[in-house]
Amino acid sequence: MMAESGVDILLIEDNSNDVELITRVFRKHNLANTMVVLKNGVEALEFLSGQGGHIDRIAPTPKVILLDLKLPKVDGIEVLRRIKSDERTRNIPVVILTSSTEQRDLKAAYELGANSYVTKPIKFAEFSKVVAELGMYWLILNKSPYR
Repeated sequence: MMAESGVDILLIEDNSNDVELITRVFRKHNLANTMVVLKNGVEALEFLSGQGGHIDRIAPTPKVILLDLKLPKVDGIEVLRRIKSDERTRNIPVVILTSSTEQRDLKAAYELGANSYVTKPIKFAEFSKVVAELGMYWLILNKSPYR
């Protein structure tokens, strides 16, 4: 789902059930006009840098990145490290949305510059509520230079 105006949400998530739920919640609440879903860390890094399969793409800056930590190919911590170390992407808000409750993951995410760390609730209704609240905050309430 791309539009010329750019990307509202860049969702980097390999779990297809979570992708479907997140997409459904954002549509239900009219929170994201455009959302790009990438399923692994390599795709995410190529998208953000305009390389690989995204070489011809004009690089829209997402308003927010929702990043899972447990990704194939390149894990979420390394994706976060590269996002925050690149001057072109370092100011994009990154919300870690993960099932990891490991203290080391939480600490590493914040040390690397994550803007928020949210653990995915297991129950469907709770997960839907958390996703809706994230969308409301990052896309409506939060002031971003990328609007």
